[in-house]
Amino acid sequence: MVAPAHANLSLAEAVCLTLVAQEPTHGWSIVKALAADGEIGRIWSLSRPLTYRALTALADAGLIEPQGSQPGGGPPRTIWRATAKGKRASRAWLRRPVEHPRDMRTEFLLKIALGAPAADLARAQLDAFAPVFAGLRESAKVDKTDVVAHWRYEQAEAIRRFLQSLARS
Repeated sequence: MVAPAHANLSLAEAVCLTLVAQEPTHGWSIVKALAADGEIGRIWSLSRPLTYRALTALADAGLIEPQGSQPGGGPPRTIWRATAKGKRASRAWLRRPVEHPRDMRTEFLLKIALGAPAADLARAQLDAFAPVFAGLRESAKVDKTDVVAHWRYEQAEAIRRFLQSLARS
């Protein structure tokens, strides 16, 4: 079975798709939200060219489509809306746990900021990371002088506590 095209969305594409799926909007609005001082940009920012590149890729994949245009400071701004396929892809991305603990700082927080139910995602994330947590716990026990293993263990424990607190809310 071939994976759907939307299964391999980049983080930029997934975030832009989810913003469009929430409400039809134009690229400039997304650029502002993803600017370093924007509502989403405080978690993860994306440049204007990369935002528009992501929107083009989403349109090429049939996940968003133009709904009309709006006058702006320059040429008319294309208003994008998510297709049914795009809405499904956005919902699936929001529900899917991140793959690696290093993705917690960006992708996990983005999913929460973009509307994923925090408690549900935290519970799914705890389940997904259970083998990672167990493995790091064992690594830390084996060689207490291994600073890298100890660092990874402490980071994993902080993530575990954070997820447990979200899962209880």
